[in-house]
Amino acid sequence: MSHPLPPPTVPPPSLPAVTASKGLKAGSIGIGPTVALGLAAVAPAYSLAVTLGFVVLAVGSSTPAAFLLGFVPILFTAFAFRDLNREMPDCGGVFVWISRVFGPWSGWFFGGWVPQIATFISSAALAQVATTYLLTFFGLGWAASQPVIVAAIACGLIALSGVVAARGIELSAWLQYALIALQLVALGGFCVGAFSAMASGSAAAGAEQPRLDWFNPFASGDLSGLVHGVILCLFIYWGWDALIAVNEETTDRKGTPGRAVVITTVILLFFYVVTATAAVGFAGTAGITDPATVSDVLSVLGPQATGGLFGQVIILAVGISALAALMTVAISNPRSWLSMGTYGALPAATTKMHSSRGTPTTSIVWWALLSIAVTVVLTAISADFIGLAILSVGLMIAAYYAATALACVVYFAPQMRTSPSDLVVKGILPGLGALLMTGAFVYSAVDMLSPDYAGLSWLGIGTVFWIGIGALALGVLVIAIIRPRFGPYFTGQTIPRGTFSTRSELQSILSSETEA
Repeated sequence: MSHPLPPPTVPPPSLPAVTASKGLKAGSIGIGPTVALGLAAVAPAYSLAVTLGFVVLAVGSSTPAAFLLGFVPILFTAFAFRDLNREMPDCGGVFVWISRVFGPWSGWFFGGWVPQIATFISSAALAQVATTYLLTFFGLGWAASQPVIVAAIACGLIALSGVVAARGIELSAWLQYALIALQLVALGGFCVGAFSAMASGSAAAGAEQPRLDWFNPFASGDLSGLVHGVILCLFIYWGWDALIAVNEETTDRKGTPGRAVVITTVILLFFYVVTATAAVGFAGTAGITDPATVSDVLSVLGPQATGGLFGQVIILAVGISALAALMTVAISNPRSWLSMGTYGALPAATTKMHSSRGTPTTSIVWWALLSIAVTVVLTAISADFIGLAILSVGLMIAAYYAATALACVVYFAPQMRTSPSDLVVKGILPGLGALLMTGAFVYSAVDMLSPDYAGLSWLGIGTVFWIGIGALALGVLVIAIIRPRFGPYFTGQTIPRGTFSTRSELQSILSSETEA
């Protein structure tokens, strides 16, 4: 990785599209709305509701420790996002960074295909989850059990998310303020109710008094279970990087997104650890791992800890959480396409902008149509197929997080030779993040090989493995097919390769609006 790269090819004047000015409204949002978008993309209430029980199943009362340990690679990866964004602020984010460091094939695969496929699968799941919880909240449980009704409403929510995203970044950001506030109030209310019940002796029958060893990663004595629990925790942090897609619309495109990334991950850590402690203390490991509770902890324990009225607020918050994440995807994905189109990696139609709202309207429409199509197809295959597809998303997350962290190490390598602080923050920590993410990928892939994984298999191999690896393999095939169509990008003309020492060539192309 320390070998010098060949000098990048400066694109000829006939490629004027490759500039940082894409028609987005610069300076539209500050640090607060940017953090709100990052939090909303993670869907913390929903993520905790459906994952917490399985983490407890893996590590028992060491669940808070698993969240702490799972945060480590996330933080290291967040440093990579922060520093790469500061150097190359572009709404394409990982696509631009990985293309710059590892070349167009890697950029299109790890920065384009992998995160896009992961979010398309997630969009289908989020739309269905939001539909199911909202129907339940409004007393329409019978409708929530009908796949056709759920799919139809889910498609409507996708369309609604597209409309909101097309109206402008200001509306989207401030709406997310309200939606994330409801989630944090619900989680905070649950924690207050749970801790109060423990203090008054009115907690559930299996309640356990919180202890310091709950925060010790090795107190459980089960290393295999700990690794499994940490990987589960690792993936419920996913989504915060969506805020990078709005970096060109923030008040400080180089600084605000990077600060927002770190702030977002720390807020998530706080709420995850506190909520996990409250839940385990209130219901005990036996109560949480009960079959009736394990797959939806907050909806079951919420009313018990806070009473019926606030318990309904928690159920509403879980549904709103999924809807908020869906709306954030409607913002981030089309902006990624806008960047890819600008650099000649997607059709030029993806760069079409609304003249006054500053939104990539064509990309948003295509995102909505493709998300609806994915939802319909996955639902038609099987009512449970979306759940299996979601399990495979973990492989994709680990893949592109690892590639981004490694890109940070390679890009800043020349700078590390003269700066000890950069060696640590831009080299060692992201390098450890890449290593841990790669380990998570390998561990998950091996785990998914088992025919018993998720209870379904094909040819003696878990179905989830086929879905995940199949999606990755399909990406390689797609690149081979489209490469001739997007020659300037795939020959390195629009994003030339280079490291920190050759950044001036890229900066001449990625000239910011403020410098123009």
